[in-house]
Amino acid sequence: MSYSQLAYLHLGTIFPAFILGSYLITVKKGTKSHQLIGKIYMLLMLLTALITLFMPAQIGERVFDHFGWIHGFSLLVFYSVPSAFFAIKNGNLRRHKYNMIGLYVGGILIAGSFTLMPGRLLHEWIF
Repeated sequence: MSYSQLAYLHLGTIFPAFILGSYLITVKKGTKSHQLIGKIYMLLMLLTALITLFMPAQIGERVFDHFGWIHGFSLLVFYSVPSAFFAIKNGNLRRHKYNMIGLYVGGILIAGSFTLMPGRLLHEWIF
C-alpha cells in the first residue's frame, strides 16, 4: 500500500475520531450513548494508530529507517486507550478521565497540529 493510500486511510479514521472525541468532551458522561460512542472513538483511535505504524516518517531523524518522533503519539494511543478502558471498567473515573483527555489532546490536537507543518503531506494537500 502506498504512503498516499495509508494517509487517506489514516484521515478516514482520524477525522471521525476527532468529531466523536469533540462531541464526547461536551456531553454528559456515563450515559449509554456516551459509552457506545466512546467505544467507537477508542476503536477509531487504535485503528488510526495502527495505520500510522505502516507510514514511514517523512521528516526528521528515523529509527530503523522508518519510525520518527511523531510515532510516539501512536504509543500514547496504545497506552491511553487500554488504560482508560480498564480504568472505567474498574470504576476509576479519575484515571479514565485523564487518560481520555490525554488521548484527545496528545493524540488528536497536538499530533494533528504537527501534521500541518511544512514538509508534511497534509500541509501540502491543504496549503
